[in-house]
Amino acid sequence: MARILTGIQSSGVPHLGNILGAILPAIEMSRAAGNESFFFIADLHSLTTIKDAAIRKHNINAVAAAWIAFGFDTDKNLFYRQSMLPEVCELTWYLNCLTPFPMLANAHSFKDKSEKLADVNAGLFTYPVLMAADILLYNANFVPVGKDQLQHLEMTRDIAQKFNHLYGETFVVPEAKIDEEVMIVPGIDGQKMSKSYHNYIDIFQTDKELLKLIKSIVTDSLPLEAPKDPDTCNVYNIYKLIADSEQTANMRNNYLNGGYGYGHAKQELFDIIIAKYASAREEYQFLMNNPAALNHKLEKGEERARAYAQDTLSLVRKKLGY
Repeated sequence: MARILTGIQSSGVPHLGNILGAILPAIEMSRAAGNESFFFIADLHSLTTIKDAAIRKHNINAVAAAWIAFGFDTDKNLFYRQSMLPEVCELTWYLNCLTPFPMLANAHSFKDKSEKLADVNAGLFTYPVLMAADILLYNANFVPVGKDQLQHLEMTRDIAQKFNHLYGETFVVPEAKIDEEVMIVPGIDGQKMSKSYHNYIDIFQTDKELLKLIKSIVTDSLPLEAPKDPDTCNVYNIYKLIADSEQTANMRNNYLNGGYGYGHAKQELFDIIIAKYASAREEYQFLMNNPAALNHKLEKGEERARAYAQDTLSLVRKKLGY
């Protein structure tokens, strides 16, 4: 059985791009026979940038609720909050003491901000070591990463191999699992959907708020009666990622034939989001309004994860002479 570990950023309510590009593919992977999935909310990592406790708590709940609402099986797999397993912090210290300064100074997470060192906290500098501890604590075989995170996984491998060389076989040396065809979901302005660009679609808003947002999607000014190129339209390019092949073909023909306005396309996009994600939206709202139910699901995962973490940490402590 292959153990797959994924850290999930707790940077706010997951938007449509997160759902289509990350959540649904990861859930599908977790359902594959022979896969054992350890998915955790990286709420300790978030402290490097988010200092407000109330915002962090809301973000954690929103991320957890979204994953569960879209069908992540918390009984078959492990789903937990990073911060509830303090073993990862202890392991981070041990690994810090084996990690050379130049390795961290060369990390993208640090180099990208190194021109303004006053803005760089020690947590950001040692971010790759905490990431290594997240992975090695649970002896993960595979870690799905984007190309921007590949360097950090290579650091994890280096740290694990160094520890194993010094103290004997202790850690599983993980392998990267890179999806070469990561879905790019356009935002309301045509750029990649991102919180950084403030161009995202939050499907968990009220119907009224969601429709207003979809109506704000940028289009050209061709009149209703004119034929239109669907491939250059933001509305169509979002719609086709959600719709089935027949629905997509129908909208495409409407664009090409004319007599079909962007208002019609936006209404269809709204309708399909409401129809396709009705149960997920309902479950999300239930969990956000019932934090005790949400916590119960997370606590079950944390209890199971703790057993793995303590076994690994006990072995590490013994190897180090503690």
